Amino acid sequence: MIPYERLKPLLFKLQPETAHHVVETLLRTANVCPSAFNHWTSKHFVTHELLAQELFGRSFLNPVGLAAGFDKNATMIRGMQALGFGFTEIGTVTPKPQAGNPKPRMFRHIEEETIQNAMGFNNDGMLKVQKRLKERYPFTTPIGVNIGKNKLTSDADAINDYTTLIKALHHLGDYIVINISSPNTPGLRDLQNETFITNLFEASKALTEKPILLKIAPDMEAQQAVDLTSLAVEKGADGIIATNTTIDYSLVKHPKDIGGLSGAVLKDKSFELFDAVAAELYGKTVLISAGGIDSAEEAYRRIKAGASLVQIFTALIFKGPELIRDINTGLIKLLQDDGYSNITEAIGSDRS
Repeated sequence: MIPYERLKPLLFKLQPETAHHVVETLLRTANVCPSAFNHWTSKHFVTHELLAQELFGRSFLNPVGLAAGFDKNATMIRGMQALGFGFTEIGTVTPKPQAGNPKPRMFRHIEEETIQNAMGFNNDGMLKVQKRLKERYPFTTPIGVNIGKNKLTSDADAINDYTTLIKALHHLGDYIVINISSPNTPGLRDLQNETFITNLFEASKALTEKPILLKIAPDMEAQQAVDLTSLAVEKGADGIIATNTTIDYSLVKHPKDIGGLSGAVLKDKSFELFDAVAAELYGKTVLISAGGIDSAEEAYRRIKAGASLVQIFTALIFKGPELIRDINTGLIKLLQDDGYSNITEAIGSDRS
């Protein structure tokens, strides 16, 4: 693969969504070219006894995962594995294919190392994603499947969308993520309420033994987040992912008036909400932290606050795939410096 320091200036001359498609084409090479897969893996994938842990009945060789939204259609899984991710979350997948919101719908804030996206769950739909997963499952590293309702599905029928997706996809991934926190589907965040959470998890847990996680938005009050996630865990959620993108446009100098912000500006906002949730739920469920993570030090801060796993997305765009390796090797050093024999000893260490 072309070194990212040479590729990045070329990509940044393109519209962000076009650049993404170029990267997708490159990464799909790993699906059909074993030599490319093996070369990238040997260069990027970090394994070490300090980083390995068991979760959801699977081995996670390192704690750094790809957040949902990058590989919406399960076309890049092998490429992401080869770049060094310990796990990959695909999606968001909806029951029916949908084109998403009108273009342009993705914008760079280069100075702030931030992306603003208003994609709107554009994806190939459940059946095409199901076919792709069937061709390759089980994967060498764990796979999460992030699911959401179609834009035209009413709130009253939303649970049916989620249960339909679980029935179709649960056996083709290692965990399922309920996405009701994207700001780009009108009314979706309104489903972050007690009644919907209760009904959704009661219906969902009856359909599968696979872990089902809830992903939350960063823009709610801390107590609301604690109450909502605690209820989800009480009703059967096997984990919480905090957080999705923010609609706090004051974080960038020149915001658009649509979509959610991800990247460096989300770092503190995401951590604060994650920390509030972890204060209540650490030790009771699996916690995954996402939002603004761009270094080993930031990943370690989330781990010590209670995260078993971390996810990145936007930092990958600005810093390149070497970031995955750098975070993992940095974590090894940080764990060694603090005298830990395994990452599980560090998880939640700031809470004790």
